[in-house]
Amino acid sequence: MSAVPQPELPVILEAILLTADTPLSIEQLAHFFAAEERISRSAIRAALLVLSEQCCGHSFELCETAGGYRLQTRADFRQWVIKHYVARPPKYSRAFLETLALIVWRQPITRAEIEAVRGVSVNTNIIKTLLEREWVRVVGHKEVPGRPEMLGTTRQFLDYFNLKSLDDLPDLADIKDLDIEQLHTQLLQLDSPDHESDESQLIDKALVNQISGD
Repeated sequence: MSAVPQPELPVILEAILLTADTPLSIEQLAHFFAAEERISRSAIRAALLVLSEQCCGHSFELCETAGGYRLQTRADFRQWVIKHYVARPPKYSRAFLETLALIVWRQPITRAEIEAVRGVSVNTNIIKTLLEREWVRVVGHKEVPGRPEMLGTTRQFLDYFNLKSLDDLPDLADIKDLDIEQLHTQLLQLDSPDHESDESQLIDKALVNQISGD
C-alpha cells in the first residue's frame, strides 16, 4: 500500500469524522491508517487545520473537545436541524441542573455538600442519571467520618458541552457563595454540540435552553 497523497488527507479525515459517534483524538485517527501509508501525527494535525479552513462557509464545523475532534452542525443552523429530530422533548428538572451545576463548579464535591447548598436532599436518581450518562464520576473520598464519595465531571461531560478543559468554563470567581440562580443560568448557557450522527445527543443539546423548572 502506497503513502496517502497529502492533498487527500483532509478529505479522508472528514469521512472518518463524519461517521464517528464520538470525538477522535490524533492517536485514534492515526490508527485508521496502515503503517505502509506512512501518516505521521504531525501530518494529521496539519490536515485537520486544512479541514477546519475548508469548513468555512459550510453548515458544519470542525470542533476540538477534551476527547478529540468531531464535525458538528454550526449553532446558526440549530433551529432548522432540530425540527427534524425533536418529537416529544424530554425535560431536565431544575433539581437535576442545579445538582450538575454544583458538581461542575465546585468539584470535587460530596452529596452532603450539594444538599447543604441547595437546602434540600438530592434525589438518588439524579446522581444515578449523571453517573449513567458518564457526565459525572467518583473522583475520590473525603477524609471525614464515613469517607463520603466526592464527585467530579468527566471527559464525556467536556465533550458534550464543547469544552477542551474545565478552564473553558465561565468564570464564577466573582459570584459570592456560588449563587444557585447564577449557577443554573451559567450551565444553560454552555454551548453543547449539534452532533448529527447521534440524534439523542442532538435533542438533548437543543433542549438545554428550553428547560423549565419542576
